[in-house]
Amino acid sequence: MRTTPFDHNYFIGYVSQVNPQFIKIHFPSSVLLNKFIFSGEEFNGGLVGNFIVIEGDSFGFIGKLLELSLPEKERLDLTEKAFQLADFHPTAKAEVLLSFNYFEPLSVSKGLDCYPNIGAKVFVCSSSFIQDYFKRFGLREDDDSSPYINLATLTSNMNTEVTVSQQAIFSRHCAVVGTTGGGKSWTVAKLIEGIKLNKSKAILLDPTGEYENIVDGSVVSVALARDVYFHYSKLKNEDLFYLLQPAGRVQFPKLMDAVRSLKMVSLDHNGELSDYIDNGLLIKQGKTKRPLEVFYYNNIGHIENGLLNFDIKKLPSQITCECVFDTDRGDMSKFGGRNDADVSNCVSLISRANNLLNNGIYKSVFGFDKEADQDNDLTKIMEAFLSDESHAVLRIGFEEVGFEYQSREIMANSIANYLLDKARRGVFKTNPVVLFVDEAHQFLNKKVQDENFQFNHLNAFDQIAKECRKYGLFLCI
Repeated sequence: MRTTPFDHNYFIGYVSQVNPQFIKIHFPSSVLLNKFIFSGEEFNGGLVGNFIVIEGDSFGFIGKLLELSLPEKERLDLTEKAFQLADFHPTAKAEVLLSFNYFEPLSVSKGLDCYPNIGAKVFVCSSSFIQDYFKRFGLREDDDSSPYINLATLTSNMNTEVTVSQQAIFSRHCAVVGTTGGGKSWTVAKLIEGIKLNKSKAILLDPTGEYENIVDGSVVSVALARDVYFHYSKLKNEDLFYLLQPAGRVQFPKLMDAVRSLKMVSLDHNGELSDYIDNGLLIKQGKTKRPLEVFYYNNIGHIENGLLNFDIKKLPSQITCECVFDTDRGDMSKFGGRNDADVSNCVSLISRANNLLNNGIYKSVFGFDKEADQDNDLTKIMEAFLSDESHAVLRIGFEEVGFEYQSREIMANSIANYLLDKARRGVFKTNPVVLFVDEAHQFLNKKVQDENFQFNHLNAFDQIAKECRKYGLFLCI
């Protein structure tokens, strides 16, 4: 391994201008930019995209050529014969990427504490030197155990592999961006391949089925609405609000009351509420309040856990049952009779609830007519995947999920919420997981609109990006 890049055989020019965005380089002779071979390696200093090293007073710098040009006065002499016989003096613009200490050249400093001086020498960078920097970038000084991913090759030397630390790529979350056909999917595939080889864990949300053929012994591949469903009992109250879009003043409180009532029905194993329950519904009309209040406070932890662990098929009818007066005129300790005004205000909510539960897309995705924790329940498959060391990648396909009713966005947000909750409980601290979101524009920064034209944000991915790095859940979009 070469310890210093400042070899005269690599010299190409001098720094002629410095500013915070870029530097300019003067080449004493165009001959210095010609292709040459040294120590068995081919170099070409005159290519945009090549890496360079700069010799400063106390620090060295690594940069990248962005632009090459000729001075205006020399452009007038541009002819084929002149290029063969004359010696031109090109200039270049380069971006300074990082600095390093002369005495510890492989110790990478993030950011720039200083800049090169005017007149500093510039050298073309050897492949081995830049390769060592890529390998060390993003690692702590005392960390020699981080796994690596063979990501690509240098454009200036196709024989030089670029190996990057997995920690450096994912420790601050990761985004793969580019134009159509620019290689985003290929890059994601390389990252997933590296995770498989390193026996780490990754969950891939695949909206188009593009990665369906990556299946091998270390990959679990399922498709929503075809192979698996995400059972509604693992959803949260917020997910139900996204699906039903209740109006704020009347519908929202009645929906919350209906959810609490159905949870009380599901928790009544000893028959304490037998006088209140009829055909799976909690009837309040004309009933005494006190027993319900006592039962609620005795079970408040389960009732207010935020999950939809009740019989959701009863929800439309239960909303109607909630439309009663808070008190009876003759007895303040009892609920009153039916409140027709509340029923009228909740008609649209009840209709949306019925449409939701009978919609074929949502039934197949959320399993409204299925039991929880069956073999094809996605949450059960995710639990098995996380506990099985032989599997490295879980692909969750959305290719069978329709685009109607914002079902894709809500489904992806629900999966992200599920993983967010597990992360907050510390599940991933000892076994980190990378969540890949392909075609992320379909899922991120989305909103759902209620009947009052109010927007609710689907923000589970935002929360993962903001707080889950310390919990061991990393995001790659």
